[in-house]
This record gives sequence, C-alpha cells and structure tokens, in this order.
Amino acid sequence: MADTRKIYVLNGPNLNMLGTREPEIYGFDTLDDIADRMEDVATRAHVELDFRQSNHEGHLIDWVQDAHREGAHAILINPGGLTHTSIALHDAIKSVTVPVIEIHLSNPHKREEFRHKSYVGMAAKGTIAGFGPMSYMLALEAALEL
Repeated sequence: MADTRKIYVLNGPNLNMLGTREPEIYGFDTLDDIADRMEDVATRAHVELDFRQSNHEGHLIDWVQDAHREGAHAILINPGGLTHTSIALHDAIKSVTVPVIEIHLSNPHKREEFRHKSYVGMAAKGTIAGFGPMSYMLALEAALEL
C-alpha cells in the first residue's frame, strides 16, 4: 500500500536483553514479544512499523535521520541508558521534523537520581513511562493520533 504511514520504533542499548535483564524492573516480555503486539495494532491501523534495536548511539542517530528523510509519520524511541547521557541523540531529535515520542518501561523518576534527567525527553514531543510493555502500546496509540 503506497500511502501507508510508517512509524519507526527505535530501541537503544541493552533492550535486546529484555525478558532476562532485571525482570523485577523490566518484566519478562522480550523485545520480540513487544514488537509482535505492536505489529498487530499497526496492521489493523494500516501503519507500517520499522522496529529496530542497537547498542550503539550512532545507529540510533542515523535511524532518526533516516526516518526524517523517508518522511516517517512518527518515531517512538526507548533510548535505554542513552536517555540520561546522549546530547548527540537529543540534537538529532531536535534536527528533524518527525514527531518523536520517548518510551520507558519503568518510571525513571522512581529510580536512581541519575535517571531523572532525560536529554531525549527534552527534545521529544512527549514521554510515556512506567507502564511496562504497555508503554509501547500507549506510545503507538499516541502516534496514530498525531
């Protein structure tokens, strides 16, 4: 379908370890489990998802720029630990016109103090956090309303 909207879902460092990494914080769902649930909703909404994960900051920056060049409808991003450290990712988001929604499985404000500041959130249209895997679904619903 040529007129299908495309939404990028970008995932940062260590999110490939979901399901086994600190399940008391992140739960037992894998990134593939989350992607499958999102794909079901996207298909019904006639939206194409481009779901990606990397442990490398530069890949995420390249993908933000790719989404812009390709005229994506939105970018959903869980930047992982880069949330609190990456001014480069902040700048990449600020440099594009695609709306960006930041996602977090946990609520960073209920965790260690160093997690309270989000450089990504400062550049994003909005943030959805603290609802586990449902954070991704809520972000997708928000993106579909944009």
